[in-house]
Amino acid sequence: MNLILFGAPGAGKGTQSGFLINTYHIPAIATGDILRAQRRAGTPLGEKVKGYMDRGELVPDEVMIDIIRQRLQQPDAQNGFILDGFPRTVAQAQALDEMLARLGRQLDAVIYLRVSRQVLIERLSNRYTCPTCNSVYHFTPEQAHNLPRCPKDSSELYQRTDDTSEIVARRIDVFLKHTAPLIDYYSAQAKLENIDGQMSVEEVRADITRRLAARKRVGAR
Repeated sequence: MNLILFGAPGAGKGTQSGFLINTYHIPAIATGDILRAQRRAGTPLGEKVKGYMDRGELVPDEVMIDIIRQRLQQPDAQNGFILDGFPRTVAQAQALDEMLARLGRQLDAVIYLRVSRQVLIERLSNRYTCPTCNSVYHFTPEQAHNLPRCPKDSSELYQRTDDTSEIVARRIDVFLKHTAPLIDYYSAQAKLENIDGQMSVEEVRADITRRLAARKRVGAR
């Protein structure tokens, strides 16, 4: 399946992405992870996007579109993909449609995880990441004073620079301004699945499974 996993920062896209990878045996293409890896490696691309990421702003469309074009043509993405973090604007969505048409492909569904602004701020401000395996954990401010190590590989956990409270609020505002119009864009194409992202992880997973199964049944007729 060709999917987009869509939602504000902190909506739970990373958690549900792992489930979709295992279910459909397709790669998740998380543009945020790609950009952060380039930044850590000190590549020209990493240097180019550093300022945008630190300020919680969107990376320019032409940069993102080029990254996606290259990634979708790699062998592991030929049987399907999960886009996480792209598109983030209607212009990017239009460019993606054109790109897929040239590749003879189309989107099957856009999964939108809907979460309130306040819940998003609480989730992100208390989020810590393992630098080795990229696992994500949540701790209260009190717990954060004595952080445990990652239970998977014992690495020291850290808080991403874009997960501090000021940057978190800005990232969410950027999402609401630039990315929320995608809801209307994909609704008009009858591809949007609007999921309550404030349910439990298991409930969100079950809802996604049910909706995608229904789409597959319709497509098989």
